[in-house]
Amino acid sequence: MIFGYARVSTVEQNTAVQFEAFLRAGVSNVYEEKRSAVKHRPVLDDLLQRVGPGDVLVVYKMDRLARSLSHLLDVLALLEARGASFRSLTETIDTHSAAGRLFMQMLGSFAEFERALIRERCMAGQAAARARGQTWGRPRAMARELESEVVRLYLSGWYTMGVLAEMFEVNEMAVKRAVHRVIRPGSASLK
Repeated sequence: MIFGYARVSTVEQNTAVQFEAFLRAGVSNVYEEKRSAVKHRPVLDDLLQRVGPGDVLVVYKMDRLARSLSHLLDVLALLEARGASFRSLTETIDTHSAAGRLFMQMLGSFAEFERALIRERCMAGQAAARARGQTWGRPRAMARELESEVVRLYLSGWYTMGVLAEMFEVNEMAVKRAVHRVIRPGSASLK
């Protein structure tokens, strides 16, 4: 049996181009997955359990299947152990032949190298953004200057966290976090 495996990295992306290529190649039994290659992929795992002797696993592009050369080699070894083979539609790779297996390993190495370069560029971009003062995540509910005032009022003993949250128009958790930054849990009574 011929199995197709179509994958995109996010739910927003679609596999239409891959499905069209599978139809042109005569592959009708296609498994679809919408997950990043670095995450656990249950559809791929299920598909790899189904393949058996004489079966062929077909992908649109090799990078749709494996996240690294070592992962690619693991998948190929599993297919070989089960008596199945692998074929890529865009890279014209077919592991029935020794030349196809060699070419597959070379392409896997290049794909892994490309991902490493992309990761290095992303990390360099993030470091440059941090150096410019860019931050990520949700903005603070309360400015640092207000936090010190909130903590001072809380420590006076006259105000509860709930009252302070209403006074400063923030969530009570924002007050609690501000107090916890100054007072370590267990060193003072927190209400």
